[in-house]
Amino acid sequence: MFTGIATNLGVIKKIHDNKSEYLIETDMKLNDIKIGSSILCSGICLTVVKKNKNSFITNISEETLKTTNAKFWERGRSLNLEKSLKLRDDLGGHIVTGHIDQVTKVQKKTKLEKSMLLSFYLPAQLRKFICRKGSIAIDGISLTINKVTINNFFVNLIPHTASITTLGDLVKGHNVNLEVDVLARYIDNNINFRK
Repeated sequence: MFTGIATNLGVIKKIHDNKSEYLIETDMKLNDIKIGSSILCSGICLTVVKKNKNSFITNISEETLKTTNAKFWERGRSLNLEKSLKLRDDLGGHIVTGHIDQVTKVQKKTKLEKSMLLSFYLPAQLRKFICRKGSIAIDGISLTINKVTINNFFVNLIPHTASITTLGDLVKGHNVNLEVDVLARYIDNNINFRK
């Protein structure tokens, strides 16, 4: 489990030819990370298989490549990173599992006086999970949904979030990972199970 509050950025330094192994360099302290630990990488829960002081290696499966924006990752790409949640940690965002529901695209980016407004295409399959003032994780970052229309949803980024995550660099057409609020997912499953 994660909170959607990225603590560091990482940079992909090496991708093996078959896109199964990724070397990610970071200034995140890795001394408490064990082999087998999970790190949220731009919204995707990935397992650390090797590490040294300033980098770690993770594997990506065929399923993850098929269902996330990892299929577009290249050497030099920056990633939002977060270590897994410990029981004593603050839940600063919302509960994030690192299991991506869908990839969507940035529709528009508008600079406002005190924030940045981002519009995203709303996949039809996710409409029932997305509501005004609800939570969503975009590339692993916990955000509040401010508005929902038939085809889009909107979030605001404060300057702090824009500057310390990859979301500030998004432009129209960029593919992002979406994870809906896990509570909405379970409620929907429970309702459908009872039918």
